[in-house]
Amino acid sequence: MQKFKILLYLIFLSSLVFAQEKRNLLTNTFSRSFVREALANDYNWIKYPTYNDRAGWEKFPKELRGKYIKEGEKYLDFTWPVVRATEYLAFDRTGERMVMEDPQSVRMKALQSLVLAELMEGKGRFMDDIINGTFLFCEQTYWGLSACFYLYKNIDLGDGKKSKPNLPNNEDPIIDLWVGEVGSDLAWIYYFFKDEFNKISPIVSKRLKYELTNRILEPYYNRNDLWWIRGGNNGKVNNWTPWCNYNMLTCILLVEEDPDKKAAGVYKTMESVDLFYNIYPNDGGCDEGPTYWGYAGGKAFEYLSLLNSASNGKISIFDHPLVKEIGRYVYRAYIAGGEYFINFADSSPKGQPRAGVIYQYGQHIKDQTLINFGAFQLSKIKYGEEPEITTLGPVLANLFSLDGWGKYAGNEPLIGEYYFPDLQVAIARDKEGSSDGFFLAAKGGHNDEQHNHNDVGSCIIFYNGKPVIVDVGVGTYTKQTFSDERYKIWTMQSEYHNLPLINGISQSPGREFKARESKFTAGKSKITFTTNITDAYSEEANVENWTREYVFERGKKITISDLFKLKEISGKTELHFITPLLCDTETPGVVSLKGEGFTIQMKYNNSVQNVRLEYKDINDKKLTKVWGNKISILVFDIKEILAGKITVDISVKK
Repeated sequence: MQKFKILLYLIFLSSLVFAQEKRNLLTNTFSRSFVREALANDYNWIKYPTYNDRAGWEKFPKELRGKYIKEGEKYLDFTWPVVRATEYLAFDRTGERMVMEDPQSVRMKALQSLVLAELMEGKGRFMDDIINGTFLFCEQTYWGLSACFYLYKNIDLGDGKKSKPNLPNNEDPIIDLWVGEVGSDLAWIYYFFKDEFNKISPIVSKRLKYELTNRILEPYYNRNDLWWIRGGNNGKVNNWTPWCNYNMLTCILLVEEDPDKKAAGVYKTMESVDLFYNIYPNDGGCDEGPTYWGYAGGKAFEYLSLLNSASNGKISIFDHPLVKEIGRYVYRAYIAGGEYFINFADSSPKGQPRAGVIYQYGQHIKDQTLINFGAFQLSKIKYGEEPEITTLGPVLANLFSLDGWGKYAGNEPLIGEYYFPDLQVAIARDKEGSSDGFFLAAKGGHNDEQHNHNDVGSCIIFYNGKPVIVDVGVGTYTKQTFSDERYKIWTMQSEYHNLPLINGISQSPGREFKARESKFTAGKSKITFTTNITDAYSEEANVENWTREYVFERGKKITISDLFKLKEISGKTELHFITPLLCDTETPGVVSLKGEGFTIQMKYNNSVQNVRLEYKDINDKKLTKVWGNKISILVFDIKEILAGKITVDISVKK
């Protein structure tokens, strides 16, 4: 019966045959004229209370309102940090990003805190500081990040020489993620406070609208060369497209007064977001991982929700199968503990998802499991007990859209097994609905995924909700992360994933380095995932065939088998496994991993393999928060044989 269900599901997925260039979920459904008529030309579509509707803001618990106000009080008479020229230059000089991102983040948090405090209190006590912050942003040359200067056009230096700017260029207004985030916040500030600003000085709102028009609206209306709008690399886009377009849509709806410009701008966002859906796999899998889902599929949801609201419900694609599958991905990729997720690619192994977005997504697609997962995550962060300070649009949506979530909070979705056929990611646990026992995730795929790591064939194993065999994740982003030197970073390399090193050669980056013949079968007691990873290695590896098989026998063990044939022996061939646990390799044929209240045994044939323990020092703050200062690498040396089958059995010591 279980196999029959899996077969039916795969048939269902294969029936979702939408030609990439014709899918266009939004623009093939809604014409320009329909959008023009559907859009509200006033602010009546906004369901939030206006600034002067004190009853609307006082509906929140007094204690919570008090905490928002207290948070805002931290920034009364605030000394606003300045992003200096040398802090922008640091990215070009050293690759350092945070030196300019940190003061920018402080400025944004201060302004968000002041705005939310004033909305909650309504006495004008925070207004001067809101004006200070607003005016400072108006005077700031560029609202974005130094890491995004690549978007600038080259400037002419004379004598035929050209250069890419390494400082903000006000003659070439570009829109990146952070420009959009700042613009979105300032657009909400314009909406809520323009009348109050006018009582103090009409220059404030006039200047604010001028800056939003010239930095956001006009560049967006008139430019198509920014890759996230129309797609770069043959139409390829990523999470930037829904994220940026959500912010563009916010600015257009709140600031643009010309109905024709508004309709044309909104339609352009729809054309752009269609590109995102066009490249998305039918199985809804996010190859950037769950951390990025919140700002990929999650941002696409926020965009659709905002568009739906602005058209008073007339523009909606929430019933489309692809939109539903994208939402469901986030609970399917969940491991345990409220914070552990499958973290292939640049996704973090540990983190809190965007709980409010998950809950609202579930409501819109009428998926009770997704609603439950959102409510469960809201309970984990104790939503409503502390003020939420972040980009204003999502905060407002959470404040006014999460009523009644508490009744679903006790339901933690723990999927028994699942397979993403397009993503080639297999998931299984010992018992559906429980984090007890083993959890396995394994992948095929290719080495040109979004935020790619060279990890074709790798796996993640947990026991009782705790990490055993892990994907380390990615460190703090620097200039190198998104450069042609990306794969010099150790976390991106296959030898630091749970994979073989073949004849001394690790996997190579690129779409051509991929898995083939990936196959998933699921039964009540046994789950199998097989993938051929031969093509993930270059010719230098001298490998004729390497097929990896994962067999999960529920309640017993996980077996990892490597069936291989080499063309010749030209270097060391090894299996690598990454673990945060204490390792004991003293007993021949058995490696013991000591966890929290359990011991895992990895049994191997010591007549064809020798095992040694290595360590990798970790000095990146983002990684040390999860794994500490070092992580262990179990290296299984394969004796010099041209062909064979190497097996590692993983079970719990009784």
